[in-house]
Amino acid sequence: MVESTHEANLQSQTLTFKAETKQLLDILIHSLYTEREVFLRELISNAADALTRMQFILLTEREVVDPEVELKITLIPEPEKRILRIIDTGIGMTAEEMIENLGTIAHSGARAFIQAVKETQANPNDIIGQFGVGFYSAFMVADQIEVISRSYQPNASAARWYSRGQETFQVEPAEKTNRGTEVILYLKEDANEFTQSVRLREIIKKHSEYIPYPIYLGDDQQPVNRQSALWRQPAKEIKPEDYESFYKQLTLDFQPPLFHLHLVIDAPVQVYALLYIPASPERGLLSARQEEGLKLYARKVLIQEYNRDLLPSFFRFVDGVVDSEDLPLNVSRESVQATRLLAQLKRILTTRLIEALKNWAKEKPTDYITFWQRFGRYIREGIATDEEFGELLTPLLRFPTLYKPDQWLSLDDYILTMPARQNKIYYLISDSVGNALNSPHLEIYRRHHYDVLLLTDPMDPFMMLHLKKYQNLEIANAATEELSPPDTTSEAQETEKKPLSTEDEARLISRIKSILGDRVADVRTTQRLDESPARLVGRQGDPPQELQRLYRLLNADQSIPQLVLEINPFHPLIHYLNTLPETDPLFRLSVEQIYEGMLLLEGLHPNPNDMVKRQYEILLHALKAKHQQE
Repeated sequence: MVESTHEANLQSQTLTFKAETKQLLDILIHSLYTEREVFLRELISNAADALTRMQFILLTEREVVDPEVELKITLIPEPEKRILRIIDTGIGMTAEEMIENLGTIAHSGARAFIQAVKETQANPNDIIGQFGVGFYSAFMVADQIEVISRSYQPNASAARWYSRGQETFQVEPAEKTNRGTEVILYLKEDANEFTQSVRLREIIKKHSEYIPYPIYLGDDQQPVNRQSALWRQPAKEIKPEDYESFYKQLTLDFQPPLFHLHLVIDAPVQVYALLYIPASPERGLLSARQEEGLKLYARKVLIQEYNRDLLPSFFRFVDGVVDSEDLPLNVSRESVQATRLLAQLKRILTTRLIEALKNWAKEKPTDYITFWQRFGRYIREGIATDEEFGELLTPLLRFPTLYKPDQWLSLDDYILTMPARQNKIYYLISDSVGNALNSPHLEIYRRHHYDVLLLTDPMDPFMMLHLKKYQNLEIANAATEELSPPDTTSEAQETEKKPLSTEDEARLISRIKSILGDRVADVRTTQRLDESPARLVGRQGDPPQELQRLYRLLNADQSIPQLVLEINPFHPLIHYLNTLPETDPLFRLSVEQIYEGMLLLEGLHPNPNDMVKRQYEILLHALKAKHQQE
């Protein structure tokens, strides 16, 4: 361990790290960081911390070195020498502080760290949070590092720290009259890019754009970084065009976003966030953000370019930035430590975003419908898959309905229009609104004057397996719900004097069964139909219709299920079928056509082309009969 050395007795000396330090540095340099450029982010962040401490001291003390000097960071590249200097006017360090701060790696449990890596076979990213060695990431690009510093204390002397990243470092007196710290990197041969102004600007813009102190490059008088983070400014001071401009800069999306949410939260955690919903779920070819996730900052320093843990997966289309004062980070700052605080942050952001979408839907329903038509599938996915937030998403749902097929109603809208006697919310799953409106399942609901939600998205069956109630009302499938006919007689039934006799009904059912065989589970009559001659329903005990549709969607089951064919004993077509002789081929053709027509309406028909051929045969028989009559 390095022994503390009093500044007054400081001489040029070589200090030895622990024996494990070389191995530890190898791990840091070769395993910890995935991109070498992050060294600059670490050094700039360290400089910003020193400036912040100096700013605090200046509030209470004036007996300091250079009290009027601008708080700033300066990068000076020297391409011809392959040197990069990072200079700050911050708090500075004494010789003892250099040994303490830059020697952290020597007394922070290197042996325990290495042992933990061996025993757990863990990624260093996951267990190195306590080591505080971001400074040493510079050895990824530098063969040598020199640090010259002068403390803000008037009586302190300047000191120099030097290391090649091996087993020792040197500390000695230095000549430096102004306050602050200068880090000098002697770059490796393959790291000359970090002396190029264009490359340095790119890195600063990416990682340190919102550091609250100016970052100067070379002799330039204008700072490279923006300093003022839009998301930390009061919302009332930001113009709509500023939000849009920042979004386009963030994403390179030429279309303005549909919606933005600006959050400033002080408790239970301090966080700033600016979230955007893009105009389209598809990212453009020129988009700056080709991956999912939010930009994560800690105290305005970029930590992760794409963080997928701040919002649930169903909100993966959301772009934006999140900046936290409280989030603990590991040394690399490339993977946030898994903490309860991060989970708490996720809950806060998610619930606030859901609440904002609900308010948006009320205040600007037309704009919200545009969002729903483009992103509604993600909300359905959330209800189907997310146990924590799924229930909160239900008010965001929108559907066309039986009586309003060209509108988008929320469940609250639906409930407001329910007759007093209706005690359930009804829905029908179909391939399209047109097919749904022609479904025989809806005829009895028309007689009751009950509206029905029309669900036509492929994700709907999956969603309805989880969506069972809303506002204490059961949500029921209109196709399978046992709904008795109303007391009034329908117009279709009034046109027919009476249904088939009991004998005729039994005989017709037997004849239909002989045609369809085991393709149907049963044939029976029903009182639920008006305009349709028949419908197909599941047997009692069969898997829910939603689950069967899901199996077919996933190609797990492409077979036609055995369903029950219910026929309408009042329908003229059924009556005419009953009059056809046993030997008439038109009977078989008509039964096949009725059955397959019902399959088509249910989205179950494997090959509708067969129906077209049968139609020709039926037309031929009808025309022959007409010709014979004439």
